[in-house]
Amino acid sequence: MQVIATSDAMRDWSRAGRDAGKRIGLVPTMGALHRGHLSLIQAARAACGAVVVSVYVNPLQFGPTEDFRAYPRDREKDAALADSAGCDLLFVPSDGEMHPAGHRTFVEVQGMQDVLCGRSRPGHFRGVATVVAKLFAIVRPDVAFFGEKDAQQVRIIRRMERDLHLGVEIVSCPTVREADGLALSSRNAYLTDAERRAAPVLHRALRAAADRARSGETDAARLVALVRDTISSEPLARLDYAEAVDGETLDPVTAAGPGTLLAVAAWFGRARLIDNITLGG
Repeated sequence: MQVIATSDAMRDWSRAGRDAGKRIGLVPTMGALHRGHLSLIQAARAACGAVVVSVYVNPLQFGPTEDFRAYPRDREKDAALADSAGCDLLFVPSDGEMHPAGHRTFVEVQGMQDVLCGRSRPGHFRGVATVVAKLFAIVRPDVAFFGEKDAQQVRIIRRMERDLHLGVEIVSCPTVREADGLALSSRNAYLTDAERRAAPVLHRALRAAADRARSGETDAARLVALVRDTISSEPLARLDYAEAVDGETLDPVTAAGPGTLLAVAAWFGRARLIDNITLGG
């Protein structure tokens, strides 16, 4: 596995890959790699002739009171894990490389960035869309792989790609979970033992609502109330939001059905965790 830190070297590597007829897959990450990230790398390996993993903790997507400086970083461990999963190239740009001094250009997906997590994290998705657009411009992948745990992010990036005609296929991969249902997240490292035992309530709440929907419930408000009540029954959980939205546009819905996205966010101590489930047929 190679490691590259500059945009010029990254472009040269991608150009050589394309000249050799290889399909280039990109897995954008902020490091602190876990099995969820590895599943994305493995999916890219199965679909592409060349796999790039970017590791960059993007300051643009952190608010002034958020955990940018405390966000877990372990470059050597990340490199070893990425290599083991089939990564060909690790792209590790600096802040100056990604956001040169005086940069003034940002990408926004209006409407979609202001709902769900966007309400409590203003500016977050502008930062996400901006850095992903830059990664697409630098790496020039054919395909990019994202985890469905970050459902809002996936839909915003997909909309950005369509609107800007970027020519990158966006692949959404299933959420990877612990045995008790907790979605894997780098921020799970913040949980105390008691909070870790409490955190699977998010998945239990979503599963309860999905079961109710399979039994015939179509009233979105009732499904959301079930999610809220289940999470509220856990003393260590502090709910941020629970909502039912259209699975593509993220617009709120009153009637739930196939494709409806149930999404939640809650605090457990200093860890803000998210989860979601898409209702089936």
